[in-house]
Amino acid sequence: MVSFNPSKDIPSLQGKVILITGGNIGLGRQCVLEISRHQPAQVWLAARNLDKARATADEIKQQVPGAPIKLLELDLTSFESVKKAAKTFESESDRLDILMCNAGIMAAPPGSTKEGYEIQFGTNHMGHALLTRLLLPMLEKTAARSDADVRVVSMSSYGHRSAPPEGIVFGSLKTPAETMGSLERYGQSKLANVLWARELARRYPQFTVAAVHPGVVNTNLLSGATDAPFWARMLFGSMKALGVIASAETGVKNQLWAAVAGDVQSGQYYEPVGVAGKGSPKTTDDDLAKRLWEWTEKELDGYVE
Repeated sequence: MVSFNPSKDIPSLQGKVILITGGNIGLGRQCVLEISRHQPAQVWLAARNLDKARATADEIKQQVPGAPIKLLELDLTSFESVKKAAKTFESESDRLDILMCNAGIMAAPPGSTKEGYEIQFGTNHMGHALLTRLLLPMLEKTAARSDADVRVVSMSSYGHRSAPPEGIVFGSLKTPAETMGSLERYGQSKLANVLWARELARRYPQFTVAAVHPGVVNTNLLSGATDAPFWARMLFGSMKALGVIASAETGVKNQLWAAVAGDVQSGQYYEPVGVAGKGSPKTTDDDLAKRLWEWTEKELDGYVE
């Protein structure tokens, strides 16, 4: 495990632009707060609800006066919303140094996004994949600068181990996948986060890309897991009662480490903090990563101008 103290170990971010999805609550909020302490040029707080995002930004500015927070409306279940968000960002910024794909849902009941993707896969993977693709020109432009250190951090989970045996059931991705359990659907989406990050790193060596597991953290993600099986809800309740669930202040360390540390290996999956080599065998399946990437890109083609 790597020792990482955000207040001391995050270097100056002067002049840098950071975009964090799901930045209004939980780990995303904590990420915005910690990064704001280190003089970035802009921190974009992306969230579905702008009123909640504004309230979060106001709270953070009480702790970090003058924090350069910009709000961005982003609903990852809607490609139209993702496209609008990307255009807004591009119109107000000329660089992107850190893209933190933090937002996500867990153990949601069967459902579909606006474009028909299984709700967890669509939110956790497809929405972020489209956002990243639309922002690739900005990421590449920034990476070409002499002072560049472009990072893309994909929020995965130890829960990727709950994916089906084949890893990704491609025939389920544009259905509600009702024959799969909620945690299996979640695991599939989180494995997709790891595989996508691995392939992004391979295709874009000028970036540093990492997938991370934050640990078991007391955030809205777990409390919102309304379709989790009874045993999982009982286990979470017991862990919470015993005080073994990490706070957001602790849980955020792995993604912040991945966003700034010098010894991050691009394409790796890390458990907290900075521990590689703990993923399931499927996380290093390069053929599956390539197949997922190509399937995803084909799906996105119709939404990219």
